[in-house]
Amino acid sequence: MKLLIDTNVVLDVLQKREPFYTDACKIWTLCESDAVDGYISALTFANIVYVMRRELNPDMIINILGRLALVFNLTGLVVADISFAAMMKWRDFEDAMQAATAVRLEADYIITRNVRDFDQSTIDALTPTEFLERFDGTTNTPNDDSETEEESATTDPESTST
Repeated sequence: MKLLIDTNVVLDVLQKREPFYTDACKIWTLCESDAVDGYISALTFANIVYVMRRELNPDMIINILGRLALVFNLTGLVVADISFAAMMKWRDFEDAMQAATAVRLEADYIITRNVRDFDQSTIDALTPTEFLERFDGTTNTPNDDSETEEESATTDPESTST
């Protein structure tokens, strides 16, 4: 399963932003363990450096890039993404760029805290919490079953004793 990880989720980990840190770390862990294929765009890296510019020196930037490359697949910006994003005519061009990148990657989901920013996207956007609630790590697919094991046991005719 391919996930495009939005900038805010990466920053939640790097800056230990509560109350988002724990679920963002779980997304990182899924990517690091190859339970999912996590991608971040070059745009995300540029945004991280911009947001954290007061905290970073050149050596720290290199260190962060190295850490991210160990966890995520890094994908560059291509002209087709820029053109596609412009044609989308979204209010926030940066979000359109992320959505265009997700389309090019054929991502299954965009993982972001700002789901509403991607309401026009053809790729579904989920918060880290929403994704974790749906993810079934054993099958590498989202678990959309709303029925719990307990409910299944009570409705399964073979599970009842006579």
